[in-house]
Amino acid sequence: MPVPLLDVNAQNHALTEKLREAFDRVLASGQFIMGPDVLAFEQECSAMLGVKHAITCSSGTDALVMALMALGLGPGDEVILPTFTFFATAGSVARVGATPVFVDVCPICFNIDAEKAAAKITSRTKAIMPVHLFGQSADMDAIVALAQTHQLSIIEDCAQAIGSLYKGKPCGSIGHYGAYSFFPSKNLGGFGDGGLLVTNDDALAEKARMMRNHGMQPKYFHSVVGGNFRMDTLQAALLRVKLAEYHSYTAGRQRNAVYYTEKLSQLPGIVVADPAHCQCAQRQNQWIEETQAEIVLPVRYSYNEHIWNQYTIRVIGEGRRDALKAHLQQNGIGCEVYYPLTMDQQECFASLPATSRTHCETAHRLASEVISLPIYAELSVSQLDEVIAAITDFL
Repeated sequence: MPVPLLDVNAQNHALTEKLREAFDRVLASGQFIMGPDVLAFEQECSAMLGVKHAITCSSGTDALVMALMALGLGPGDEVILPTFTFFATAGSVARVGATPVFVDVCPICFNIDAEKAAAKITSRTKAIMPVHLFGQSADMDAIVALAQTHQLSIIEDCAQAIGSLYKGKPCGSIGHYGAYSFFPSKNLGGFGDGGLLVTNDDALAEKARMMRNHGMQPKYFHSVVGGNFRMDTLQAALLRVKLAEYHSYTAGRQRNAVYYTEKLSQLPGIVVADPAHCQCAQRQNQWIEETQAEIVLPVRYSYNEHIWNQYTIRVIGEGRRDALKAHLQQNGIGCEVYYPLTMDQQECFASLPATSRTHCETAHRLASEVISLPIYAELSVSQLDEVIAAITDFL
């Protein structure tokens, strides 16, 4: 049977009655901008994420832009970020006029390498933006220590990591700001674009709220220039319905990840990534050669709560990833490459200083090897077995 990469209807249609009730409530109220469901959703997110302030906005990208604007970052400032990430991380920095500085990543968890980040800090560096890629936290102890040493602001890009934990702390609650996305493919997927910015700092929260609404405080008085980053009341109302189901969505993804790892790791040529080689590409590459690995499965660090927004494997050998992708697609298996180009390889950043774009070899290799398999919560065991059978046939 065909196995899609994602089936949003399998999740949303189960909530049809409750979603329609939410729609009717907003329709009857006539409060389509900043209505009561917006505040209620913010309060519910604040409680779930263990933060003092949760500020809804128009997208995960705009959450990052709001944070950068609220921190006053712009031309002449540099922001450290991983080169292996979705474009919005780097694009938001460029949009405010600051310079993105790209850093290599860990070959195990795919997140920013804090040691290599330290080597790229200059007198112009004002912030660091770790990304909790695919649903697993970056090494926040190292990042916080680095930020404190160099007096940097921390903006956590949690677009793929709502509900994930780092040593018991919710991702997004550790830095100055945490930014989330409700794009439909996320663990908490909305009905279009939507985002959230969180902080535990009262002053930063006030600045972010001003930036969300044209820099206005009070009404029609503007001390700064902000943007129109508001979340529609209807989006908030619909997301409230799904927020109540969030833990079952993530539990399903976690269950599917365990199943994949258990079954796939039994096949010859497939190994589970070894955290002992974290952030050491040379040792990890040697380990891959010694084990004669053809496919490397992702791993959850023992101290992390991984929410598995993606289940991303590495396919070793030139051209082998693309061959597996073609094989899966021919067998009706949905898959996607996140991401085929790193940020330092993107044409729009070619004019950046060379120091912003160098020493990203691990990320470049990952971009040629990674592919993500269907992982959404509503997958049946038979669908998971279809994916496993297709990979077995490929080996």
